[in-house]
Amino acid sequence: MKISIGNDHAGTEYKFAIIKHLEAKGITVKNYGTDASDSVDYPDFVHPVAQDVETNNTDFGIIICGSGNGANMTANKHQGVRSALCWTKEIVALARQHNNANVLSIPARFTALPQAIEMVDTFLDTAFEGGRHEKRVHKIPVSC
Repeated sequence: MKISIGNDHAGTEYKFAIIKHLEAKGITVKNYGTDASDSVDYPDFVHPVAQDVETNNTDFGIIICGSGNGANMTANKHQGVRSALCWTKEIVALARQHNNANVLSIPARFTALPQAIEMVDTFLDTAFEGGRHEKRVHKIPVSC
């Protein structure tokens, strides 16, 4: 499995911990995030993640910023990207099961690091249910 990850300055600590966690599981990670705490613009680090998911260069994406909102909005501008802003593992599970989310947006300022790691595991371990949810996902336009 290959994951792309991107973050702004608010998500640097979380990004490093998530990368370490994923690599310990044998998952390949492409790091597009900033490695520093100096203020940066999140779109610069989210667009490459979303592009990897959009073009199937990676299986999933993980994006991290302070509220998770800006990163999530940016990722969802890409065709075929279904980014979900999540703050609990239960919301993560539903985003995968019902919406076939392929990018997880984590709000670093509103989740604890162990909670974020648990959300990542839930995201990767939960499958899309398909069925009645499939037709709904297909109604999400890829461009307007």
